[in-house]
Amino acid sequence: MADDKHDAGMAVRRSVLGAEHIDRTEANKTAFDEDYQRLITESAWGSVWTREGLTRRERSLLVIAFMVALGHHDELAMHIRATANTGATLDDVKEVLLMSAIYAGVPAANAAVGVAKKTYTEMGLDLGVPGKGEA
Repeated sequence: MADDKHDAGMAVRRSVLGAEHIDRTEANKTAFDEDYQRLITESAWGSVWTREGLTRRERSLLVIAFMVALGHHDELAMHIRATANTGATLDDVKEVLLMSAIYAGVPAANAAVGVAKKTYTEMGLDLGVPGKGEA
């Protein structure tokens, strides 16, 4: 059963975060963090992300909101990059960041907007010019 969860989790992880990211993580895995990597692959990716109740887009947006609220900027950037694979759009993320300002606080959302802008710019996305239509 654990191998099934691990295999399913690894497939979802690759699909969401990208093969390059996972290959890098696997190449850097040591005996120290091997059990941790197995835990998150089986539990988060193999048990939660594989459920049918929400789409990958919806899960992606929820994770982004949680990362904003908790101030986990490295994970936020990783999940912003993952939107290229989950179907979450730039406008979806913008709405999540606006909601986060209200429900998680303006300082948390302010930092997250900075992370998102930097990440999207690194991804080569045009964020638009204010007042010139949607980004």
